[in-house]
Amino acid sequence: MQITPLNPEDPPSLGDFELLGRIGQGGMGQVYLGESLGGEPAAVKVIKPSVVDSASRRRFAQEIEVLKTIWGPRIAAFLGADAEAEQPWLATEYVDGPDLARHVKRHGPLPSVLTAALGAVLAEALSAVHTQGLLHRDLKPANVLLGPNGPKIIDFGLAAFTESTVSLTAPHQVVGTPICMAPEQAAGVKPLTAAVDVYALGALLLFAATGHYPHEAATPYMVFHLVTDPDTAPDLSGAPEELVPLLTGMLAHDAEDRPSLTEVVQRCRSVIEAQGMRIAQARRRLTAYTAGQRHQAAPADDSPAFPWPASAGDAPGAETVPATKTVPYTETAPEAKTAPAAQESPATPGSGPGPGSPAPSPTVAETAPGPTGPAVQDSPGPTPPARPDSSDGSRREQPAPGRPPAASRRPKEGTPTLRHSVQARRTAERLRAAYAAGAPF
Repeated sequence: MQITPLNPEDPPSLGDFELLGRIGQGGMGQVYLGESLGGEPAAVKVIKPSVVDSASRRRFAQEIEVLKTIWGPRIAAFLGADAEAEQPWLATEYVDGPDLARHVKRHGPLPSVLTAALGAVLAEALSAVHTQGLLHRDLKPANVLLGPNGPKIIDFGLAAFTESTVSLTAPHQVVGTPICMAPEQAAGVKPLTAAVDVYALGALLLFAATGHYPHEAATPYMVFHLVTDPDTAPDLSGAPEELVPLLTGMLAHDAEDRPSLTEVVQRCRSVIEAQGMRIAQARRRLTAYTAGQRHQAAPADDSPAFPWPASAGDAPGAETVPATKTVPYTETAPEAKTAPAAQESPATPGSGPGPGSPAPSPTVAETAPGPTGPAVQDSPGPTPPARPDSSDGSRREQPAPGRPPAASRRPKEGTPTLRHSVQARRTAERLRAAYAAGAPF
C-alpha cells in the first residue's frame, strides 16, 4: 500500500473526514486516507479540479447512487459523499491491503485452489450486485483489494443499472479497461448483460492464476482489436489444467456461451473439492495466504503494466512502502529483547519467566548496564530494574518490591468501531508523525 504525506495544495479535510495522507491517484482524481469524526478510517476519492465539469459530476453522482444502493460483505461500504461540492468527493470503507494486480506482480500467481476460492468469492459478490439491478462493467485486478477479512470489490465508477436507458458516454465512446473487457462491451454493443462481468471475472482469474491477461499487446488499441476479433482465442498458456475448462467458458467470445455466476461458483467449488478441501476452508486459506505474503519484502518496481491512466493505489512517484514496515502490537518494546535477562518480568503473577525468556540474573542486573538501557547504579541492596519503554513511548509503572506486576493492558486509543482496527489506528498515527516531519511514510 502506497501512502505519502499530503501535499501543500491538498485539502486538510473533506466533509466530516480529516485527510491523513495520499493512497494513490488515477486519471480522474486523487485518493486519500481519511478519518471520520469518530475515528473510522476511510478511502476518500476526489475528482481533480482540472477535470471537474458537468459530465464528470453526473458520472460521479451516479457512482454515489450506485454505492448507496448496493451492500455486501465483499463490497467496500459507502461512508459519505458530496457530488455538488467544489471538489466532489466520495468516502468508502478503507481496506487495509494491496490490490490483486499489485499482489500478483510482487509475489507471483496464486495456486489453483486459491484462484478457485477467489473466483467463488467474487462470483457471489457480483451475483449480489446483479440481483440489485446493477452491472460493475470495470472489474479488474486493480479493483479487487485483498484485505485482512478477505477480498473486496471497489470502484463502481462505471457501474450501470441494467434497465437504465440513460448513457453517460458519447454514442460511440467505449469506457473501461480493455484487458478485462468483454468483446460486446469493447464493440460498443448496448444494452449490456451480466455476461460482461462474467467475462471480466474470467480475465481476472486468468491473471490471478498465470500473471497474464487473455489478450495482451503493446497498446490499448491493439488489445481492443484482439478482444473484438472472434477468430483470436484468449491466451490460456500457463493456466492450471483444472481451471482451463472454467476459464474457457467464462472467456467465450459470445455472451450466451458463458456460464452464469451461479455456475461459476459451482465449478469453483468442484475444483476446490477435487483437491480435498472444502470451499470455506479454501476461502480462509486465501485470506491467510495473501496476508502472509504481504508481510514479505516487496520489490521497488511498481510501474504499471500498461500505459493507460493508473488506478487508485498506483500513485506515480510515490515511495512504495512494503507492509513489513508495520510493526505488530506487542506489550514489550522491541529493544527489550536485547536488555539484560533480569529486566524480563513474568507474563502473569507467579508464573515465572514468560515463554522464551531466560532465567533472571540479579547479579548481572545489579552490576552491569543493559545494552540499550541506562546503567544501573550501585546500591546496598538489589534495585528493581527499570522496565523498557512501551510501544506507545510511555514508561510503564513498576510494582513495589515483592509485589506481583499488574496484568498487561493495551493502551486505550479511542473507542473502536466495526472497521476501526488497531492496524488502522496505528497507520493513522504513523502518518501524522511522518507528515509532521515532512518525511515519506
